[in-house]
Amino acid sequence: MNTEFAASAPPHAPPDSPVDDTRQWVCKVCGLVYDPVAGMPDDGIPAGTRFEDIPDGWYCPDCGVTKADFELLVF
Repeated sequence: MNTEFAASAPPHAPPDSPVDDTRQWVCKVCGLVYDPVAGMPDDGIPAGTRFEDIPDGWYCPDCGVTKADFELLVF
């Protein structure tokens, strides 16, 4: 579990409020999709956290690459 985020991130959306940024991001290495509506609570990223608000030192919980290895998912 990536605990760096939980210790350093300010809250960005009140609980139970809709996320205004629904863009999803995909890991270029393993294909993991980050959805800001769901967040990644098991990895210390609360629901409602925009991708831009995740610290640069965060890493993919599936393959270990950094945030820089994610790209905007285009549908």
